[in-house]
Amino acid sequence: MKKKVLSIFLASVLSASILAGCAGGGSAAAPAAGGSDATETTKEEAASADTAEASTGKQTDGKNLPELTTEDMTILLWDIATEEPGRPTQEAAVARFMKDYPNIHVEQIHQQNDNYKQQLVVAMSSGQCPDMYVSWGGGPMAEYYKSGFADDITDLYNTYDHPDFIDAAIAQGSYKDKILGIPFGSLSGCDIFYNKTIFKENGLEVPTTLDELEDVCAKLKEAGITPFALANAPKWTGSMYYMYLVARHSGNDEFDAAYTQEGSFGSEAFLFASDKIQDWVKKGYFPDGVNSLSPDDGQDKQLLYDGSCAMMLHGSWMAGSMSSDNAEWYQENIGVFRFPEDSEAKAKGVPQDVEIGTAIGNCFNFNSKGDQAKLEAMYVLATQYYNDDTYNQMQMDSFQTPSIKGFEEQVTDPNMKVITDVFFNASNVQLWYDQYLPASVTEVHKNSMSALFGLEKDGAEIGADQDAAMKAELAEE
Repeated sequence: MKKKVLSIFLASVLSASILAGCAGGGSAAAPAAGGSDATETTKEEAASADTAEASTGKQTDGKNLPELTTEDMTILLWDIATEEPGRPTQEAAVARFMKDYPNIHVEQIHQQNDNYKQQLVVAMSSGQCPDMYVSWGGGPMAEYYKSGFADDITDLYNTYDHPDFIDAAIAQGSYKDKILGIPFGSLSGCDIFYNKTIFKENGLEVPTTLDELEDVCAKLKEAGITPFALANAPKWTGSMYYMYLVARHSGNDEFDAAYTQEGSFGSEAFLFASDKIQDWVKKGYFPDGVNSLSPDDGQDKQLLYDGSCAMMLHGSWMAGSMSSDNAEWYQENIGVFRFPEDSEAKAKGVPQDVEIGTAIGNCFNFNSKGDQAKLEAMYVLATQYYNDDTYNQMQMDSFQTPSIKGFEEQVTDPNMKVITDVFFNASNVQLWYDQYLPASVTEVHKNSMSALFGLEKDGAEIGADQDAAMKAELAEE
């Protein structure tokens, strides 16, 4: 069964890799350390990232943690921290760990986000799976576990010290009551960033309903401005619009029913979302060539910067990214508002406070291959260095709220405060479809988003495709 699960999973991601390559997404092959698609942080480079003076003891002294090996060890770690502020924050965590445990070398490889999942599964299939790697929880993480590449760390977690993570973060890093992932990212809400200057110059108010949003879009088009900056080459960015429209029209009910196939991805809310998106595409509410634009290259936020577009639906990590690019411009020009309500659905009693995002952000999974000493070392690295005071302060400084209780009260950036307040006041946070759905269904869903925004298939057709994939997945369980 283990080989069968991985073969199904591998087939789906390889298919996606071919499509990504056609769209300019890059090769699906797992890059060698230091190759063109990955960068390695050497022990010496990582040490230079931490300028703190060496101390006489370890920062883990006095804690209830496993006693780590004194033998030489190498941990191969894959992450997706290719840019600021994530890269220096994560490299510094590794440097602090290696300073305290000089016999343990962490070979840190930074992968490009768009191709990461494909590269990871190719590595798994070829026996080159890293010891410690980033995931997002949900369906793909469950596949990693079922295929034998993610360790059950429930006993470690229940025995040793760890941060006081919010319950939802641990739940999203678990599968069938087994804890598989240690959170190290941040709460990630999804809201609409907008250019306050453009809104003011055009006499526009922040919309609270879909009707008001469409009125804003129409006025922006009249002014020669494209309403939404969207780079949909990786396909999950377009899915944000689809997910929100489904959630506003039906809450969680229709998605939950489609997931179990007691309902359908062709039900009313999904057709509503598909029709709305294609109507917006035809009206020019998105950039030309939207399916060829890449967020990894900043092609969406650049459209905000140059005034070509006025709004961008995106994850909360974009606040830190834009501030890092130009803090003064960001503070002066960028505001944020929650995705508008569906008035007709609200009148029927459909809750309008379901939000899209994740409580876990990113987590680390471990592939120790039965090496308990290595598993314990990775647990300490993930819980005590990626989540220590220094790391969390660096996250807060870069507009990210750790998935640890109490940090939401420390948010000061006005936009992040709006995002965090919306997140904590939501009746439910719907995990991104591409992370929640099983891997094989995820790829069909993402391809459906490309077809939807490209006007290649309508809502009924992509609904049928997703239903077929979900039925096939359920039949394998």
